[in-house]
Amino acid sequence: MQAIMEKVNLAIFVSGSGSNCENLIKYFADSNSVNCALVVSNKPDAYALVRAKNLGVPSAVVSKAELNDADVMMPLLRQYDIRFIVLAGFLPLIPNFLIDAFPRRMVNLHPALLPKYGGKGMWGHHVHEAVKAAGETETGMTVHWVTPVCDGGDIIAQYKVALSPDDTADDIAEKEHELEMKYFPQVVEQVISLL
Repeated sequence: MQAIMEKVNLAIFVSGSGSNCENLIKYFADSNSVNCALVVSNKPDAYALVRAKNLGVPSAVVSKAELNDADVMMPLLRQYDIRFIVLAGFLPLIPNFLIDAFPRRMVNLHPALLPKYGGKGMWGHHVHEAVKAAGETETGMTVHWVTPVCDGGDIIAQYKVALSPDDTADDIAEKEHELEMKYFPQVVEQVISLL
């Protein structure tokens, strides 16, 4: 008789509107292996919290001080039996104690083809404007492991899209976002399946 696999409880960390957060929750809604158990945001007004509530997923808001306090974060994550963390547009740097607690169990989505356009200040529209300013002929998304170096973890997967000289930063953002919607949940699922 085959043993029943226990679902992996996933926490999604998010700072903004949460389109990727919602996409992940919907993608794993009927999963036999992954459960989106918690959404964590550093911003009390993040629309991602509304999306999580509408989809029946518990959420928590943590201040910068709380994020950097192991006595706050570890009990919160234990409460929901979190075994994997996905950063989906989460802007603060992750403290080392969390990285140590989730070795090769925390991934980040970056809206560019790392190692280009990564690091401090390179998030959201700043990335797309930099890609446009550099005259790049392609952009894409990168999923990578989270390490103490901002955007410096090993790359897990990258997906590319061609750009035209006429594309504005908004056009670039839209093309890149389509890749995120299509591929990000699949990459997360593949990584978790290897746990």
